[in-house]
Amino acid sequence: MKTIEQFSTPCEMPNGLQWTDEGLFIMDQKTDNVYVVSETGDIIRKIYTPTANGSGITVGDGYLWTASNGHSASRPKRSTDTGLGFIYKLDLMTGEPVDRFRTPDGGGIHGIEWDNGKIWVTAFNPSALYLLDSNDFSIIKKIPVTLPRLHGLAKVDDGIWCAHTTDNVIIKYCTDSGEEKETIRLDEGDAYIHGLSIKDGELWYSDSNFAGKHGTAILGKPEIGKIKI
Repeated sequence: MKTIEQFSTPCEMPNGLQWTDEGLFIMDQKTDNVYVVSETGDIIRKIYTPTANGSGITVGDGYLWTASNGHSASRPKRSTDTGLGFIYKLDLMTGEPVDRFRTPDGGGIHGIEWDNGKIWVTAFNPSALYLLDSNDFSIIKKIPVTLPRLHGLAKVDDGIWCAHTTDNVIIKYCTDSGEEKETIRLDEGDAYIHGLSIKDGELWYSDSNFAGKHGTAILGKPEIGKIKI
């Protein structure tokens, strides 16, 4: 086993993760609320957001950024639901919207990761990683990838980790060339990686226990933990 559960999840569908100095930010795909918890899982606070079918989450430049797929199958429709893929820029304390912009390919979005004034996001049409300017949302770089269903992202000095949920592998891509530098293959019975973040050199994951249209890659329970390499 490579996935080691750390504490009980505060929500039913933890889809995105982001470690900060305050704690671990968790995007709940079911309610689209964000939970901030301690390293032992104690809830510090909860943030209500306009996200719909929330997936990835990151923090940067004093803001909360969320990956919104526009339509939720897990909760009743809200007046703020757009039916479109957006990246939201939100007030870090209140969750109130500051700005939003469409995804680079106009479709859905899973992973999102802050990178020193820029933002990495996943895309599906075709499968790729995009690096965006966080000020004008212009595309800086596009890295095509082979495996489908890109999910959580975690930036490190020598690349960016990306979870591919259905195949249940995590690949470190070179942010310059797109080369696959390292691969972690999860074992049978391991959690299926949705959210991904890094703290003190260790990869943390979340499994939202949601197979979606794929109808596969489901363990049977939500989970948050560390990946043992």
